[in-house]
Amino acid sequence: MNKPDIRFPVLPWIIPGILLAAWFAASRTGLVPDYLLPDPIRIAESGVTYIFSPPDSAPYAGRFLTDASASLLRVFLGFSLAVLLGIPLGVISGRIAFCHKLMSTTINSLRAVPGISWLPLALVWFGIGMRTTIFLVAMAAFFPIYINTAAGARSVNPLFYQAGAMMGVGRIRGIFAILLPAAMPQIISGLRLGLGISWAYLVLGELTGVSNGLGAIIMDARMIGRIDMIIVGIIVIAVMGRISDVLLNTSLRLCFKSAKRMT
Repeated sequence: MNKPDIRFPVLPWIIPGILLAAWFAASRTGLVPDYLLPDPIRIAESGVTYIFSPPDSAPYAGRFLTDASASLLRVFLGFSLAVLLGIPLGVISGRIAFCHKLMSTTINSLRAVPGISWLPLALVWFGIGMRTTIFLVAMAAFFPIYINTAAGARSVNPLFYQAGAMMGVGRIRGIFAILLPAAMPQIISGLRLGLGISWAYLVLGELTGVSNGLGAIIMDARMIGRIDMIIVGIIVIAVMGRISDVLLNTSLRLCFKSAKRMT
């Protein structure tokens, strides 16, 4: 996998800079009403109040740590559950034709169901709160992890196993020494897709009326017309999602030599 060109460190910030400039222009000229899209300075002030101000000093002040920790825990638990199920089942499906035929129709059919369709059923099963959100996150993240892992395991050259057998590598050891390193590019893609989807479904789960969380802030702000806090919540989720993606890549590079070469 090609590495980004470090000679242009400002390149990733060009599009955000253009969008921010357009936002400023639209606000200053009145092209977009303030009640639809508040001024960026007002958004920044609301964000500072939300993150840094003492609790109860203003509406939403001091709630950031509580909301962020609650959302991070839900994402971590749901994503971890998806990884624990998705990677082993993906490896089995990718290497054993019988298991692939057994599981593929069911999994691909469930994958086609929109996530919001599961929400009423999840609320009946688990009620409002942690378990519903974890279920939605795990279910959403499972599919890209499973599908990419299965594709990676299926694409491993059989000659690698023959060469490993000649060197005394058994079946179990071959999974960790041959299969997983060779399938690492697809596994990484599945993990990153699954983590990104986890943040999207986190918000869906937290919009159901939980007392804390970044999605809860967005829903509460919508109810009282605080567009600035809705945007603050969106920005915080975007930043935390990006940070989690970087941490995932970094941890994979530290743990797996093949990931270090391919990311």
